[in-house]
Amino acid sequence: MVADIATETVLKTQKLSVFYGTNLAVKEVSLDIPKNKVVAFIGPSGCGKSTVLRCFNRMNDLIPSARIDGKITFKGSDIYADKVDPIDLRCRIGMVFQKPNPFPKSIYENIAFGARINGFKGDMDELVEISLKKAVIWDETKDKLMQSGLALSGGQQQRLCIARTIAVKPEVILMDEPCAALDPISTLKIEELIHELKQQYTIVIVTHNMQQASRVSDFTAFYNVEATDKEEKVGYLAEYNETKVIFQNPAQETTRDYVSGRFG
Repeated sequence: MVADIATETVLKTQKLSVFYGTNLAVKEVSLDIPKNKVVAFIGPSGCGKSTVLRCFNRMNDLIPSARIDGKITFKGSDIYADKVDPIDLRCRIGMVFQKPNPFPKSIYENIAFGARINGFKGDMDELVEISLKKAVIWDETKDKLMQSGLALSGGQQQRLCIARTIAVKPEVILMDEPCAALDPISTLKIEELIHELKQQYTIVIVTHNMQQASRVSDFTAFYNVEATDKEEKVGYLAEYNETKVIFQNPAQETTRDYVSGRFG
């Protein structure tokens, strides 16, 4: 399923199916992720939103039983080709997780650590400052860079993790429910940050919050589940379009029910 996207495609899936062992988790997802846009993945629990998201930077490789069928391309190249180094791929396609997970290091080292490992040779002080500024947390941290990142509030920690991701200079940022553990004020700051970041990055966000999806995203993919003959639930992409279409005039009744809160 491909939305009418009149811009460059950065990520593309073609009939992507994901298995855990012999169990089919998500079947035949086809979509295009456009450059410098925010794409939201929504849908009920177990529909495959996070599973598909984690395929984009091969995080599912860390699960021994996981495998995929179909194809995922990043700027036209197959990310599952033998020559592709997953570690290099994760530098170009970064991820921010549901629960803030700063390293047990100083704020400065949280930013510098990944860049240093990846061979950064430039001005580290400048990189740290730029990354924290892009994540809109510089003013709150500039006087305590040598203090532990764990001493920050939950919302600050999540913005620190976003800054840490930015520091390795990705092109795409994946966000797996980045506001799920945050209070409303911190959530608003992350949403405002997402609007700023899409000027330079392509963003894919998984969220259970319909209001958040409608506020932050340009395109929305609605995933649903269906029962198989074995009474197992399999996720699939039900509808993908501009966010205003998904929320105001979706093609399917199940999409309308979900975004309006009548689902199930």
